[in-house]
Amino acid sequence: MTSIDPSLYLSNQRTTREPSPTLDKDGFLKILMTQLQNQDPTAPMDDKAMVEQMATLTSLEQITNIASTIDNFVQSQLMSPVIEYSHMIGKEVSYQAYDKETGEELEVTTSKVVAVTQSEGWAILKLKNGEEIYADAILEVSDANSDTPNSDEDVRE
Repeated sequence: MTSIDPSLYLSNQRTTREPSPTLDKDGFLKILMTQLQNQDPTAPMDDKAMVEQMATLTSLEQITNIASTIDNFVQSQLMSPVIEYSHMIGKEVSYQAYDKETGEELEVTTSKVVAVTQSEGWAILKLKNGEEIYADAILEVSDANSDTPNSDEDVRE
């Protein structure tokens, strides 16, 4: 005689349910199917009400999908170094220059930002003088188009 594994009995199965404050599409369909299976045959569920519930569920699901897509788009734009540093185009930046061969510090150099790119998640500023520097190497930023006087003598009315 063969013995039957007791773990195969439904009464021995552990079932834990986690209540959810939201109702998703699958949950709604389960409720709807249960309603249809257990309805009174002499007074069936109103078909218009069922179609209305399905339309409401579909609309809600589409709105949720759109919101999720917008959130993902916004997060991807906030993460982009190019977007983050694009306001630097046209600005004068000062940075510590280094000798490319020896790595020795040279003088602080100033040049205008003409483009922003990225490499491995880092923003790289392309400068008018042909140099490319990481955005975190900037020591000072100024408006390249400003004609700000340096002293009171330069102000004329």
